Formats: sequence, C-alpha cells, structure tokens
Amino acid sequence: MQEFNYHTHTYRCGHADLDMTDEEYVEAHIKMGFKRMAFTDHCPEKNKIDKRKNMRMEYDQRKEYLKNIQALKEKYAEQIEIQSGYEVEYLPGEEENLKELKAETDKLVLGQHFVYDDNQELKIHGKHDFSNKELLRYAEYIEQAMKCEIPDIIAHPDIYMLKRKEFGKIEEEVAHLICKAAEKYKIPLEINLNNIFAKTYYENRKLNHKPIEEQRKKLEKVVYPCKEFWKIASEYDILVVYGIDAHHRGQIKLFNEFVELANEIIGKETIEKLNFIDLK
Repeated sequence: MQEFNYHTHTYRCGHADLDMTDEEYVEAHIKMGFKRMAFTDHCPEKNKIDKRKNMRMEYDQRKEYLKNIQALKEKYAEQIEIQSGYEVEYLPGEEENLKELKAETDKLVLGQHFVYDDNQELKIHGKHDFSNKELLRYAEYIEQAMKCEIPDIIAHPDIYMLKRKEFGKIEEEVAHLICKAAEKYKIPLEINLNNIFAKTYYENRKLNHKPIEEQRKKLEKVVYPCKEFWKIASEYDILVVYGIDAHHRGQIKLFNEFVELANEIIGKETIEKLNFIDLK
C-alpha cells in the first residue's frame, strides 16, 4: 500500500462533509496505516476570481486552518507525519499570490479546474464544454505553473476528459503536453481516486457498503482516471502518486479498494510501467 496521501480536504471548502473535523481525517489516515498525510484544501483566493459558492475556503480562514493543522502535527507526531497545503489553480497574473500560499505551507497540489477563454471569462471543468483551444490552454497553464515552480504535484491531470466524448487527437496532444512538462520539471502526476468514489461507493450523497464486486459494475461511469491518458504517461520518465482527494467520512478507509479499481481501469500493463513514488 502507498503509505501516504497528499490530497485531503476539509469542511472549509463548503462541499466536503461539514460535520467532519480535521482530527477525524487524521485519525482515519492513522487507522489505515498511512505514515504521512497532507491537508490540501481548496485554496483561498487573494483576488476573488472563482465566484462559485461552496468551492473553497475564504481568504481570512487561512490562519485558523494552518494553526489547526500545526496543533494536529504536534498532537499526532508519534503516529503520523502531517503536512499543510492547498489545492490551487494557476491563472496568469496570480503567480505571486500562489507563491505566497506555497511559502506558508508544506505542499501545493495543482488541480486545474478552469482556464480563461479569449474574453478573459472563466471556463470551468464540468460546467462548460472546453473548446479545443481552451483544452490546449489547460495544458499550457499546467506547464506554466510547473515552470514557475508552484506545484509539488499535479492533481487529476486527466480531469479534462469530464466533458469529452472520446479520447481523440486533441485529447492525445494534451496528454503528451502535460506528461512532457511533468518529465521536464520532475513534478509527479496524481492518479486521482475521487471520481471512482463518486461513481461507485457514494450514491445520493451517502456512502454505501456494497462489496467491491458490485462497485466494479459501475466503472463504466468513471471518467478519470482515464486509461488512454495513463497509457501515454507510461511512455514518459515521470513520477506517479495515488491521491484520495478525500472530502467525505468513510472515503479514506476505502483507499485499497479505490486503488484496485483504478488499476483495473488503467490496465495492469500500463500500471507496471508507471514509476510510483516511495515514502522517503
């Protein structure tokens, strides 16, 4: 089992379990046998760009968030290493603000959920259909963030398949651009496990307890991890991690099942070619 998870949210983002405490996340990681975890909640924006409600913590919540993580670090120091962090998006002009967030934390994961269109309007994954030009911009933003030394990990790099009906020429080009940049800048890519959770164990916003054999029947609904993306990734000299992307009670304890299902989607041959990070 991978002994760490660097993708954990909190109630502050507004769309995780509002009654689940930070300490419960820590205890769930300990019960699973993880040796290291990082809180990487959706980042606050110094300049309010993403106007959606219940998508990220407010900027004035930062100090309380980091203070609470520090207290948990000290309390559980003998049981697990706890890191602080954020999940961020890159946008041109926001480099200094993102570097401020990086300076006050241990880890930043880049979860690129949106891009600007030609009119400087925000286009959001899942809500909007990206044009081919905007899809290429998605890859460009990820590469630019790496060039600026902002992220430590690229979360769900294949999330761009959310509104795509097939993995065609442009989707393949985007995969190569992301993987080429990850190889150049030596930034790990994450096999994100949240869409598997959302399409299997999490029904009507409640955790079900059906056996993995039943969950396996629903895998055709899963958009990412994307088999074709990871086949391309396996051709590059890049590092790979699994990320739970935890938002809900009961999600962390299913880590091994999620990994098993992710590996089935991606395929044994590709998984064996990927270079997974060991805990150091």
